[in-house]
Amino acid sequence: MSKQTNRIPELFGSCVFNEETMAQYVPRQTMEAWRKCLKNGQPLPLEVANDIADGMKTWALERGATHFTHWFQPMTGFTAEKHDSFLSPTGGGRIIMDFSGKELVRGEPDASSFPSGGLRATFEARGYTAWDPTSYAFIKDNSLYIPTVFCSYSGEALDKKTPLLRSNDAVSRQAVRVLRLFGDNESNRVSAQVGPEQEYFLIDKELYQKREDLRMCGRTLFGAKPPKGQELDDHYFGSIRPRVTAYMQELDEELWKLGIYSKTKHNEVAPSQHEMAPVYCDVNTACDHNQLAMEVMKKVADRHGLVCLLHEKPFAGVNGSGKHNNWSLSTDTGKNLFAPGKTPSQNAQFLLFLTAFIQGVDEYQELLRSTVAFAGNDHRLGAQEAPPAIVSIFLGDELSEIIDSIVDDTDYTDRKRKTLRIGVDVLPTIPQDTTDRNRTSPVAFTGNKFEFRMLGSSQSISGPNIALNTIMAEELSRFADRLECSENFEEDLHTLIKTSLQQHRRILFNGNGYEDSWIEEAGKRGLANLKNAAEALPCFVMEKNVELMTRHGILTRQEMMARHEIHMENYSKIIRIEAATLIDMVQHTLLNAATTYTSHLCQAIERKKSTLGESSCRVELALAGSVSKLNEDLLDRCAALKTALDTIPADLDTEAEMHYCHDVIFADMTRVRETIDHMETLVASDYWPVPTYSELLFSV
Repeated sequence: MSKQTNRIPELFGSCVFNEETMAQYVPRQTMEAWRKCLKNGQPLPLEVANDIADGMKTWALERGATHFTHWFQPMTGFTAEKHDSFLSPTGGGRIIMDFSGKELVRGEPDASSFPSGGLRATFEARGYTAWDPTSYAFIKDNSLYIPTVFCSYSGEALDKKTPLLRSNDAVSRQAVRVLRLFGDNESNRVSAQVGPEQEYFLIDKELYQKREDLRMCGRTLFGAKPPKGQELDDHYFGSIRPRVTAYMQELDEELWKLGIYSKTKHNEVAPSQHEMAPVYCDVNTACDHNQLAMEVMKKVADRHGLVCLLHEKPFAGVNGSGKHNNWSLSTDTGKNLFAPGKTPSQNAQFLLFLTAFIQGVDEYQELLRSTVAFAGNDHRLGAQEAPPAIVSIFLGDELSEIIDSIVDDTDYTDRKRKTLRIGVDVLPTIPQDTTDRNRTSPVAFTGNKFEFRMLGSSQSISGPNIALNTIMAEELSRFADRLECSENFEEDLHTLIKTSLQQHRRILFNGNGYEDSWIEEAGKRGLANLKNAAEALPCFVMEKNVELMTRHGILTRQEMMARHEIHMENYSKIIRIEAATLIDMVQHTLLNAATTYTSHLCQAIERKKSTLGESSCRVELALAGSVSKLNEDLLDRCAALKTALDTIPADLDTEAEMHYCHDVIFADMTRVRETIDHMETLVASDYWPVPTYSELLFSV
């Protein structure tokens, strides 16, 4: 074993104040009290918090930390932090390094500039952060980071962590109720387990700096297709280039220090596209880790002269980047509730949880779609390997045949009996994964988990997992209500599963989601086809979705409406920023470049005419005419875009403005892009003022 390999166990989690480290710095009785509070969901007594804070400070100082910060996840989709030093004056010009339990447990950052969606007035600046003791503190950049929730002065959730924790508690309560019906009296808690695969692009930093659209928007607003893209599939799983290998090695080490289970790395389909996949962990930790991973990816890239692009579609014409959210439920005794069993009872339990998921996705398909709706993801959903905008579930052939046999009371090929009675017949052993993966499916069962593939690469995974947890809590609650009062459990269980699958089988689809025939078929089934964010975002506050979230205590009606307002505002702001950036690049760079090239051609024409005659200028004349005409079209189309941007009606509400941005501004941007992309193919490379796709995608 090499020295490098030997140091990985020592390296992993070395910057994390995890339970093992905590036990070295905190008294035993304090550790017991902390564990009891976590188990029972009780607040920490101040004396316990003081002991933990003292141990945490000692550990942090030993590792060179000078500051601490409450690290939270506001509604921006990013993380936020305000750093305070451990320094505390003692008089006489001297100081001590101090950190109290009160400072550990609660902070008070200025909340005025974070999105609130109208939950509070701008002048009401006070917000509070409260330590999440289920998330470990860690050290980064000489600061102690304390994961926290973030709420307003009046108690409303202003972050993504609070509703996530609530949703995890909700699904745990309902899942435990169901487990008791199957005789499981050992499991006391169920937690969502998540493994988010993270896709990203790496491009050269020097080229990145020359593209205003990449710097301002994270994606190219124009760019002609390069001679070679991903047609040969030679990049996917291909040999990793030395510069990228060096980046990935450092990335792994930085992630491992922070206790992030970085497991897999490889080239993705598009040129310069790559992926990092972690090991599964509880959903709260997974969300924290993914936010950290995205930040670390960018910082490490900068040290290697690279830029990490997390935008969903930085380059047109090649695959975009997603974040495949692998989701399952696991008990505190180590049982995966989506793993098929070997006994009739285990399989009956598995099928009940499977049925609850199918019913939930069908009933709340619009909610799931809305959680992945934003401007960046509009460029990706339905294109290349991204799933279509229609939500459906892929189960694979074997599970689908079993479900068909249950619903239709028909023979299952591996069975001698004509029908399957849940809990009575010995169901066939269900292998964990017997069918090829379906890359066109938005939600795919992959043996013992569901892969929700619609997430965009830049987004927080909190929103989609809040939805998955909550819809599962809802269906399990309904099932438990019916079965807890049953006088014939096996009979009622069979009827419940069969009836539910009959009513919700429409959401199951194993075919090609890209084919036009599926769009037509989905329409006949009554499935929602929300093609873009402007159509999908309003579905977040459908009354059934508001009732769902409020019924389980995940979000209040006011908190949901606030998030809806924030999501729509964000969409419009992004489109406006992109439009303004495109206008700026056209007016200050592209028009002049085309004019300069045309002038060069005209000078060449005059020189050749005088010496060789007019017939010798055919190429120059054709090029000059074409570029000049395109430049005129570009001027006109850019003017139309500027007019559309400058004349957004002042009386539009937030939703109407969002639709205007999609229907008018984005449509005008598309027309401008068409002209630029055509022009790029004609203007000589020496005159084209920005790096091309060929340079950006093949320079690393």
